[in-house]
Amino acid sequence: MTYSEEMKIFSGSASVALAEDICGHLGMALGEAYVGKFSDGETRVQIGENIRGRDVFIVNSTSPPVNDHLVELLILIDAARRASADRVTAVLPYFGYARQDRKDKPRVSITAKLVSNLLVAAGANRILTLDLHCGQIQGFFDIPVDHLSSEKNFVEHLLQRGHDGQIVVSPDTGSVKRAREVADRLDVPLAIVDKRRPRENETEVMNVIGDVRGKHAIIFDDLIDTAGTLVRAAQAIKEQGALSVMACATHAVFSGQALDRINDSVLGEVLVSDSIPLAPEASASPKIETLSFAPLIGEAIRRIHEEESISILFR
Repeated sequence: MTYSEEMKIFSGSASVALAEDICGHLGMALGEAYVGKFSDGETRVQIGENIRGRDVFIVNSTSPPVNDHLVELLILIDAARRASADRVTAVLPYFGYARQDRKDKPRVSITAKLVSNLLVAAGANRILTLDLHCGQIQGFFDIPVDHLSSEKNFVEHLLQRGHDGQIVVSPDTGSVKRAREVADRLDVPLAIVDKRRPRENETEVMNVIGDVRGKHAIIFDDLIDTAGTLVRAAQAIKEQGALSVMACATHAVFSGQALDRINDSVLGEVLVSDSIPLAPEASASPKIETLSFAPLIGEAIRRIHEEESISILFR
């Protein structure tokens, strides 16, 4: 199916800087849209230009405050659909609620599925996202989902440094597949941090599976929230004889005391993407470095619009 030759990109308040960089990569202007609130806190949206028959992309991470940004995205999608857009693609650089993807306890919600339903009900025809916490969330949608991977970008950045004696470390058993793919791309060994809690209310024990002694360790994960597990894993790796420890994570959620924990830890550097805008204090931290993913997302948007392959971006 061929869509309109002209596309429009709009942004919610969570991703204005990223959306502007995406538009800069594509050589186009960011679309005009008003996103504000009534005095009682209700979100109000108005698209400020004609989009009838256009291929529309709406960029907004569901980052903190998660609920506000999610509602913004839903209302923007609805506004675009009611303005007779030809197709509406929801671009979520960070997909919030992804950690609630199954019933791991009685009487809990599968909230990732609920958010998927909301996006479709609002009128999204397609989803573009980056590094889902759980890849199976793609199956929660009955519309196409393009799932971008950060691995190639991080690996290319690390290879430019030309550091010898590296080892990739998975911070837990759930991230082994992602860490193994990075280790294969870098052609370095893989280690795993196995965390166990012997009893309720007792401190977690971190066991490192693999030889990190005398190596420069790279902890690779999809997101950093409170950074508690990350800094404990880094400490355990350092105690096992690693020369240095750095971390790579796509989504810098950095909630609670995360930044203080990172600054006070043995981590030498934390490399993150711009899927979530950093707070000023995080940007000022000498340990935090941001890698722009606007070119990757922009190229994916162009390829979706022109009906080209997305998978070629990761070869």
